[in-house]
Amino acid sequence: MDAPINVPVDDPNADTEWNDILRKHGVIPEKPPSPTPIIQEAILEARKKAHENRLEDKDLDELNELEDDEDEAFLEKYRKQRMAELSTIATASVFNQVYPLQKPDYARDVTEASHKAFVLVHLTSSLGTNAESRLLTELWREMARKFGDIKFCEMRADLCIDGYPERNTPTILVYRDGDIKKQVVTLRELKGQHTAVKDLQDLLIGVGAIKANDHRVVSSAQNDREEAYSSIRSGATKDNDNDDWD
Repeated sequence: MDAPINVPVDDPNADTEWNDILRKHGVIPEKPPSPTPIIQEAILEARKKAHENRLEDKDLDELNELEDDEDEAFLEKYRKQRMAELSTIATASVFNQVYPLQKPDYARDVTEASHKAFVLVHLTSSLGTNAESRLLTELWREMARKFGDIKFCEMRADLCIDGYPERNTPTILVYRDGDIKKQVVTLRELKGQHTAVKDLQDLLIGVGAIKANDHRVVSSAQNDREEAYSSIRSGATKDNDNDDWD
């Protein structure tokens, strides 16, 4: 029996005349297609979608500022979309406050209510020394005013669930369609005592209670940036005032 012939191959993927001969006779497999065209196509598609969706996160004021730069019919489409969103939110904003809960009414005020809207429950600490729980109570009020289409509720954990551990407070329960969709035990999952409205907004986005391009979220982000810039400018001014030019 003839011994197999070992054909020397330096790099089977190299573009050489020898490799072309070997591929032709099936000695080495065909060279895999280059990923470059696929990557370039993906980049072009991403840029196309980004251009098409460039107005997705713009509010009405920002859209009006683009009148000289965008096609009027294209802008009008987004204006109507924003107006419809604002109208829907305004119609659904029937809560706008934090609702205290009583155990006998929990099923009606939370479980049943969650069939009509997202319901978030803050199970509070029974101790006034729990800093996270006090912080969340303040944030809860701000969130309730801002997102009136979501029902924010509050109840002492030990009155809601017998024997509920104090160490697990504050606890956030997110209800929708009669079920708990998410549970956050203490604020460690967020940013602890540094938790802010933005972190709770991210929580709402994560569970689908609001959209990432919701104008209330976008406006908040813009305000945060403006406050940050203002703080930087203020700090720079103070530094200049403190400089000794003598």
